[in-house]
Amino acid sequence: MTIEEIHTLCHDDTIEITQHMMSRFQQRGIRYREIKEALQHGEIIEDYPDDFPYPSCLVLGATIAGKILHVVVGIGDGQLWIITAYEPDASRWSEDFRVRKEENPS
Repeated sequence: MTIEEIHTLCHDDTIEITQHMMSRFQQRGIRYREIKEALQHGEIIEDYPDDFPYPSCLVLGATIAGKILHVVVGIGDGQLWIITAYEPDASRWSEDFRVRKEENPS
């Protein structure tokens, strides 16, 4: 999966989001438009080739207004499946939000 494939599929007629995920995005204060902006201007920072039912990846992107988002997407059946999106927590990610911080074992 490449960012170019994601850009190609990042259109209203090829994006799939479940109603449950739309509700979660609303709870998190994330708009559909912001997810698209982050994907269109983002980069893949983690790859999950063995995910089921489709390979997926984590995209780091920013909205036009500068909001930083992480968006997990899968590609399958000619569709871009939005799995989740969230604003990354600075306590769990590096300063540039590209690398997960190591968790301290309890």
